[in-house]
Amino acid sequence: MNTPHGPEQVPHDPRTDVSVRFALRSTARLKTELLAGLVVALALIPEAIAFSVIAGVDPRVGLFASVTMAITIAIVGGRPAMISAATAAVALVIAPVSEQYGVDHLIATVILGGIFQVLLSFLGVAKLMRFVPRSVMVGFVNSLAILVFVAQIPHLVDVPWMVYPLVAAGLLVLVFLPKITEAVPAPLVTIVLLTVVTVAFSLNVPDVADQGELPESLPSLFFPDVPLTFETLRTLAPYALAMALVGLMESLMTAKLVDDITDTRSDKTREGWGQGIANIVTGFFGGMGGCAVVGQTMMNVKVSGARTRLSTLAAGVFLLILVVALGDIVGLVPMAALVAVMIMVSIATVDWHSVHPRTLRLMPLSETVVMVVTVVATVSTGNLAIGVSLGVLTAMVLFARRVAHMTTVERTLTSDDTCTYQVTGELFWASSNDLVFQFDYVGDPENVVVDLTAADIWDASTVATFDAIQQKYAAKGKTVTIVGLDGASLERLRRLSGRLGGEN
Repeated sequence: MNTPHGPEQVPHDPRTDVSVRFALRSTARLKTELLAGLVVALALIPEAIAFSVIAGVDPRVGLFASVTMAITIAIVGGRPAMISAATAAVALVIAPVSEQYGVDHLIATVILGGIFQVLLSFLGVAKLMRFVPRSVMVGFVNSLAILVFVAQIPHLVDVPWMVYPLVAAGLLVLVFLPKITEAVPAPLVTIVLLTVVTVAFSLNVPDVADQGELPESLPSLFFPDVPLTFETLRTLAPYALAMALVGLMESLMTAKLVDDITDTRSDKTREGWGQGIANIVTGFFGGMGGCAVVGQTMMNVKVSGARTRLSTLAAGVFLLILVVALGDIVGLVPMAALVAVMIMVSIATVDWHSVHPRTLRLMPLSETVVMVVTVVATVSTGNLAIGVSLGVLTAMVLFARRVAHMTTVERTLTSDDTCTYQVTGELFWASSNDLVFQFDYVGDPENVVVDLTAADIWDASTVATFDAIQQKYAAKGKTVTIVGLDGASLERLRRLSGRLGGEN
């Protein structure tokens, strides 16, 4: 449309420009990632100190481990936004080394454990995650939530009464602030607000400074003073291997959990060797090693909304700045603020749908049993790796039992001198174990046909069972013909039959 002064000028809205929208989104994402990293860094301090106590080392060893683990895994890890730092699981495994042999041997164990993690990852250990059923994952999530909550109880027992209203106030901020605005992470607001209140009113409540001494200098390269002998390797290798397995299991389970929350896929093999490299680097900087920190990861991803490696890198950098340059200020943060944040993390982590009465009624009993075993084992031992291992073992046993009961045998007399047995089902060690007792060796005619058209042979135990059946018939002067197999089942029978060392 033209005007006396020329074409009509339509006001330009910069928000309609693609590049501007991209810049705005990038700026918002940058702010989210950096603030999420700051919140995680604050939450890591008391836990790193506590894990140092478990491992029997100076608090600085745990703090520096959290710094180097977070920074290194942000670069080499496979799961964006996942937090790795010093953990209780690793501390429990390596604590005996510190107690019996000293800090130098502990650091050597961490380095060796990292090497084992790299080797195991290249051997394909991450692929074993496909054998972890959903019920174990649900149990893992729920037990994690319980452990995070239980870890806060010591900070709520035998403390000044003002701790309780501070925690309550923190929870109120965490619940209601996100409904008003998400411009600033609620956990960060909670920490800052309660710190200001505590300092302004000179409240005598436990703070971060009460948890242990913070370092005053940067971490430096450290080479453990241990004899480079086979005897040292033989002594440390069992602890290092245990640390590698526990760290990998906890990290890979956490990575899978974050995959589900963010609807993205991560490289588990890269995450595995990335954890190994992070532990090697941590060891050479005098740290106690670690793995994925599930509670802080949930805080980072689920509460603060982080999605990239920048949040992990920021957590490590901020942690270093906080404990070295701003230690006096950080020491003023009341534990009540961190407790409130972690309680909210535990509430947000629970898979509430899995424990709803309607879900429990619909879910097969075996699935519920697996979830309960995982939760009980994890909470009772305080070790997520043990809980997951027992959960997977329970799932395997219940699955084998269920499949074993689906095998059937039907006998048909086809003529005066021939009868046929129709076997249906998946035949493996559990389902074929009683198969030998389902044939009438005395009453059957001279010729017996075993029809396996509707069955598959999966292992040597089943082949040994059919060898035993043929031997029992042969002892009665009768012949057995096995028909209906093809593919891998037929090849397995031909390769192993008669070569397994006698009657089953």
